[in-house]
Amino acid sequence: MNTLTGTGMLLRLALRRDRWMIAVWTVFTSVVPLGFVSAFNATAPTAAARQDFVDTSVHNTAFIIAYGPLHGSTLGQLVTWRAGFIPVIVGLVALLLMIRHTRTEEEAGRLELVGATAVGRHAGLAAALISVLVGSAVVSALSALALVSAGLGAGGAVVFGLGLLLTGCAFAAAGAIFAQLTAGAGGARGIAIVVLGAAFLVRGIASVSQQSGGSLGWLAWLSPVAWAGEFRPYAGDRWWIAVPCLLATAALVALAVTLAGRRDLGSGMIQPRPGPAEAAAALRTPLALAWRLHRGALFSRLAGFAVVGYALGAVAESISHLLDNSGAAARDLLAGLGLRGSLLQQYVDGMMTLAAVVAAAYAIQAALRPRAEEVAGLAEPMLATPVQRLRWAWSHFLFALLGPTLGLAVFGAVLGLAHGINAGDVAGQVPAMLGAALVQLPAVWLFTGVAVALFGLLPRLAAWAFAALPLSLFLGWLGAELQLGEFVTGLSAFSHIPKLPAEPLSVLPLAVLTAMAAALIAAGSAGIRGRDLPIG
Repeated sequence: MNTLTGTGMLLRLALRRDRWMIAVWTVFTSVVPLGFVSAFNATAPTAAARQDFVDTSVHNTAFIIAYGPLHGSTLGQLVTWRAGFIPVIVGLVALLLMIRHTRTEEEAGRLELVGATAVGRHAGLAAALISVLVGSAVVSALSALALVSAGLGAGGAVVFGLGLLLTGCAFAAAGAIFAQLTAGAGGARGIAIVVLGAAFLVRGIASVSQQSGGSLGWLAWLSPVAWAGEFRPYAGDRWWIAVPCLLATAALVALAVTLAGRRDLGSGMIQPRPGPAEAAAALRTPLALAWRLHRGALFSRLAGFAVVGYALGAVAESISHLLDNSGAAARDLLAGLGLRGSLLQQYVDGMMTLAAVVAAAYAIQAALRPRAEEVAGLAEPMLATPVQRLRWAWSHFLFALLGPTLGLAVFGAVLGLAHGINAGDVAGQVPAMLGAALVQLPAVWLFTGVAVALFGLLPRLAAWAFAALPLSLFLGWLGAELQLGEFVTGLSAFSHIPKLPAEPLSVLPLAVLTAMAAALIAAGSAGIRGRDLPIG
């Protein structure tokens, strides 16, 4: 039997299961560039105004890290540059879809049942790759059509769409590799998120180097997140970039197929280390076991917050010096695009929001660990003992609340320390940046509450807690740029966080967010006590 027998049938099933996610994915990526066209037309209608914006933005390290290097001041160049975060979204969705259709299916036992029929060994992997390719192609086509409909040139629009397509293909191939490495979907997703974050960081380093004339611009070739920008839509339209990108993707696919053929069903290339025959006395309580399960993720994230915080704090002083060189017109443009205060304050606000997003993602993951225990059949043996449900669940929820708190505290303190050393004001900057980081906690806890509520009341939909995070970020951070109105931007938890230290501390919104988080956690806890276990 051919190893690809049954690929078409599995492909139809995958596309049917992904129809709503692909629809949301494509609408998001096509609407956002249109919003940027409107924003730039409103705030920078002339070539001179756009050039003023570029003169300010090229020196803003936060902008360059987030969106990539700027290659010009035309409307098409500014719109596609400002859409530089879209490849990250495309990569994230491609990774999650690949792991969903490969490792998750295998972990649940469904892939074994399908494999017992007349289906080839690599049919499931091929179907997953093709389905993500189809989704990426739809994203590419609609994004290009959106730019053309806004009056921008068709050539640059097609190049922009091609960059998104190849980004999705590369991350799909990478996701296929990650699915072969671990024995569980959670481990594969963890590796995928770390690699995506590393790719974003590598693009940031390469972009800053390119913009400043440094020697590290070549690092962009190592990051699929940077490939879309390397095509330079409306700034040369470098079609030839597609050749090395396709070759790299083909190599990743070949590696994934090779790894899939060398492992047993249900296992991974990285075998878990066997533990001792008897548990230590320190593991007698649910909290002690939860600590053992969460400590690796907690320590790695604390280290990441410290490293990133120091790096961002080290460049903060250079951002503050740009304020004196920024004209009133440039500052008006930044304000029109939803950015308030000095360049330093914009930088701090952006970095604190990003840190809060990372902390919220960690909180959701920790809060949903009990769901993973249920699905894997590990919760039932524990609850067959005198351990109560809420005691078991709260041993994990505790890390979802305290873990982000420690992470943001480390991030703010280290960022303030690095910035304070450069500015000669360590005593003033450490508490200021620490406060700016910790004030994000009510918003982070709200996402913890969403995860707990879904787990307790609608466990089958618990994974949708992750979808609430990018939606909130989109509504809050980009709402002003896209001119969505205060009602829409107000739906984001991050839009209600005071911008310390520039703004005074407002207790009311923080109290409301905390109360909402507490109510959601209480509702989820009540649901855990009243539903069947496992839910399946």
